[in-house]
Amino acid sequence: MSDRASSRILWLAIAGAVLFALWRFTPLFDSGPPGRDPAARDAAPRLVTPRGDLAADEQAMIELFERTRDSVVFISTRQQVQDFWTRNVFSVPRGTGSGFIWDDRGHLVTNLHVIEGASEATVRLADGRDYRAALVGASPAHDIAVLRIGVGFKRPPPVPIGESAALKVGQKVFAIGNPFGLDWTLTTGIVSALDRSLPTERGTIEHLIQTDAAINPGNSGGPLLDSSGRLIGINTAIYSPSGASAGIGFAVPVDTVNRVVPELIRSGRYIRPALGIEIDEGLNERLKSRLGVAGVVVLRVAPGSAAARAGLQGATIGRDGAVTAGDVVIAVEGRRTESVGRLLGRLEDFKVGDTVRLTVVREGREREVAVTLQPGA
Repeated sequence: MSDRASSRILWLAIAGAVLFALWRFTPLFDSGPPGRDPAARDAAPRLVTPRGDLAADEQAMIELFERTRDSVVFISTRQQVQDFWTRNVFSVPRGTGSGFIWDDRGHLVTNLHVIEGASEATVRLADGRDYRAALVGASPAHDIAVLRIGVGFKRPPPVPIGESAALKVGQKVFAIGNPFGLDWTLTTGIVSALDRSLPTERGTIEHLIQTDAAINPGNSGGPLLDSSGRLIGINTAIYSPSGASAGIGFAVPVDTVNRVVPELIRSGRYIRPALGIEIDEGLNERLKSRLGVAGVVVLRVAPGSAAARAGLQGATIGRDGAVTAGDVVIAVEGRRTESVGRLLGRLEDFKVGDTVRLTVVREGREREVAVTLQPGA
């Protein structure tokens, strides 16, 4: 084969390779820029597919949120700090939380820990209006606080009051609040458990509602609602190793709220019903183990108290230091009292002046004692 023929074959091979590459990487019949569909000049938004009516439960949830949103408030607090060098006092942001309108006189309810340690609190309504709030009263034992704002016009409606005694595990619940400062957020879930106890720095809060509705920092003080939009609790705390919602939240039940809040509005403080006995959580646990009893050991009966009039007996200490139990309270109106916190929680179901039936163990025998509750300390 001649050199001319070989050269011609080589050029034909190169030209073929170039044409193949152009065919491989360039769309056929492309009259526009590379990669563009020639029909793109005729592109238009696609037609929207009608979705039909909202499901009944969706519509009910939307209506519940829209109906309740205006009754929920955003609370921001500030505290005063002093500069170490200049001794000047500054007001700095402290934290945020939620609350809800209680009545038509400007009272609103939140958690005590939302405002505790603050020098001032500002309440923002759903329509954007801000008001300086005044503290009316608080109950540390229940983590409840009542504030008041001067709403002159367009007062938001109070949240309708429900009941918590009739709640059932599995019932749907709805939480509205301001998690992480994100205003007016709705989360949903169910009642996961009832009558929970939660130890706090101020003692144990009893009768709590446990829910899996997402509750995060900032939700505290906001309302927990049932499917009718009625208040069934105040979102109070979460159990979370990370600080965010882990599916376990707690709410103070509305039956407690409805008993405590009116007292706070009337007098600024809540007087707990009491028996007139001396008890101690830590000492009680040690005595229960040592004495082999289950309940609350009455350490001492105050002279002239309701317990003294009912004939309750306290523990005695022998010369050798041995403790002899007097009465051990094991139930209130038939409901068990395994700890000091549970006993106090059982008494919270009653008012000062009510007569309750205690089941006590004395010298190994059970007996019932009727005690008329007195004001606590």
